[in-house]
Amino acid sequence: MKLGYSIRPPVIEDAPALARLLHGLGYFDRLENVPVEQTAESVRAALEKINASDDHTLYVAAGADGRLLGYTAVHWIPDLFLPGPEGYLSELFVDETARGQGIGGALLDAVTEEAHRRGGSRLQLINFRHRESYRRGFYAKHGWEERPTAANFTLYLDE
Repeated sequence: MKLGYSIRPPVIEDAPALARLLHGLGYFDRLENVPVEQTAESVRAALEKINASDDHTLYVAAGADGRLLGYTAVHWIPDLFLPGPEGYLSELFVDETARGQGIGGALLDAVTEEAHRRGGSRLQLINFRHRESYRRGFYAKHGWEERPTAANFTLYLDE
């Protein structure tokens, strides 16, 4: 059965549902010993900062019943060598029970539309090869190209 859903910007009241979604994914070791209520407070604070800036865009996928089914976050970076901003899509997650319903694609479409509205030059993201989305070619099916000559580096800072 196909789920009914809509794509919209998040509101502060979405923080507890987003926290539950993040905990339910099982992707983040840092959340294992953190109460979902504490994560909700962190999400609430992040939403306040994000909503106060034009440098970030978030979208949530809300089911017909109001339940949050997924979300995406993109950050707009001005590059000196591109004519328009580059969007870095840092997060795109869909609840396991809602996958295969077109929600991820609809979230990507919303980000792409926003990039066009902003006069963007490029979108980029990192997709871990062990994730289901990589193995089934989710992003490639939506027109994204993997850069075979690029390497992804990370520097973790002391917490």
